[in-house]
Amino acid sequence: MEQVILVMEERPETELISIPATPRVSTPEILTPSGQRSPRQGSKEAKSSNAWTPTSFISPRFLSPIGTPMKKVLINMKGYLEEVGHLTKLNPQDAWLPITESRNGNAHYSTFHNLNAGVGFQALVLPVAFAYLGWSWGIISLTVAYCWQLYTLWILVQLHEAVPGKRYNRYVELAQAAFGERLGVWLALFPTVYLSAGTATALILVGGETMKLFFQIVCGPTCTSNPLTTVEWYLVFTSLSIVLSQLPNLNSIAGLSLIGAVTAITYSTMVWVLSVSQQRPPSISYEPLSLTAPSSSLFLALNALGIVAFSFRGHNLVLEIQATMPSTFKHPARVPMWKGAKVAYFFIAMCLFPMAIGGFWAYGNQMPNGGILTALYAFHSHDISRGILALAFLLVVFSCLSSFQIYSMPAFDSFEAGYTSRTNRPCSIWVRSGFRVFFGFVSFFIGVALPFLSSLAGLLGGLTLPVTFAYPCFMWVLIKQPTKYSFSWYFNWGLGWLGVAFSLAFSIGGIWSMVNDGLKLKFFKPN
Repeated sequence: MEQVILVMEERPETELISIPATPRVSTPEILTPSGQRSPRQGSKEAKSSNAWTPTSFISPRFLSPIGTPMKKVLINMKGYLEEVGHLTKLNPQDAWLPITESRNGNAHYSTFHNLNAGVGFQALVLPVAFAYLGWSWGIISLTVAYCWQLYTLWILVQLHEAVPGKRYNRYVELAQAAFGERLGVWLALFPTVYLSAGTATALILVGGETMKLFFQIVCGPTCTSNPLTTVEWYLVFTSLSIVLSQLPNLNSIAGLSLIGAVTAITYSTMVWVLSVSQQRPPSISYEPLSLTAPSSSLFLALNALGIVAFSFRGHNLVLEIQATMPSTFKHPARVPMWKGAKVAYFFIAMCLFPMAIGGFWAYGNQMPNGGILTALYAFHSHDISRGILALAFLLVVFSCLSSFQIYSMPAFDSFEAGYTSRTNRPCSIWVRSGFRVFFGFVSFFIGVALPFLSSLAGLLGGLTLPVTFAYPCFMWVLIKQPTKYSFSWYFNWGLGWLGVAFSLAFSIGGIWSMVNDGLKLKFFKPN
């Protein structure tokens, strides 16, 4: 600044106009919340960041002839406006990744995505949990779990922009902000990856087996064609999923999420309505199933509670769905996100509660381990027309295909984040397609190697329970920092540690049930 003043003293006033302005200072490379570099300033995305904002007039060109004190005041004012107004520039690398590539989401998209993620094949086995818990404990556990996960959903929506000017676009990023870089990865990475990749693999198993049964129903007993094997049906379902996965980003699958939500609501309603409208099996009983040893009955009950917990999945996608929405100080993303989530979880309750209560009323303790759809096929396949049964199974296939896309999106995002951080450029169409083909066939081979994955609902519910019920409570205390020993402080710490205790208990119950063959959940009959 002193050199500029000397030049002004030596040259005439007419020559001051020709003094070149101070060149615009390039923004240095920054780190995203996930710890990855932003693209270089010469990239197309970086140039787009020069768009006008309410503070863009406070630029180095504007500040160059102003004295140092005034310059500091304006710079501080710019920083304050950007922080309070959420005008901080986003990392341009986010524009290359599937989750944050498009930020034109709205409350409708939130409803579609949350419904697609919240209602799925895991709801079909809720009556199995009631068979081991009975009426009272079954309804109580389902109601408590629903209210609990709705509260933690609200916490995640609020924490998406807990720090002004910074958005936590992924569950792991929020865990790192709350627990620290290393501990956050250790605590959140395994359960979230297991929920995404494990659910994708389970969807291949369920979808492939449902397609096989659909073919058998449509073809009929007199069919002379050579049917495909179960593994070949897995391959057919995987191929269809890979084709649909070529849609580029999370917002682009909003239409698929709508189809998945509509089909899930439809087949859920069809299954329980058809079940309660038919004559109940003889010698039905509503007493909880138990074994002779009290400890065995306890483990079965814990496994059943794990099934209830597994029914409320999808919290690992809340921040990702909210990241697809625009956000400003006056119009934060949490408003449309919470509005859409409330509508979605109203319909989720309308699916899960009738499914559990109606299924248990229709079949009681004779409910097979495969769930209500297996019971409907086993007890009433001759009483219901083949067309209605085929439609129910076809809707399950459509729902599984749609759910595969939203649960695979975090894995696609991780693959592309690793690629862009190393190459400092976006993925080409061929690279992106290669990642998705690779993920689809890896899930297929895991499903073939571990065909019993669909029977681990209780264990999966225990292992992944902290993502939904425990971690959000801890994050609220660590990030929002409520007054120590206040009601909010006690409430969230208590819920968090209670969730951890339930996670351990449900996992032990699931492992015991698998080892002792007491409760092996199979959604469909094996070959």
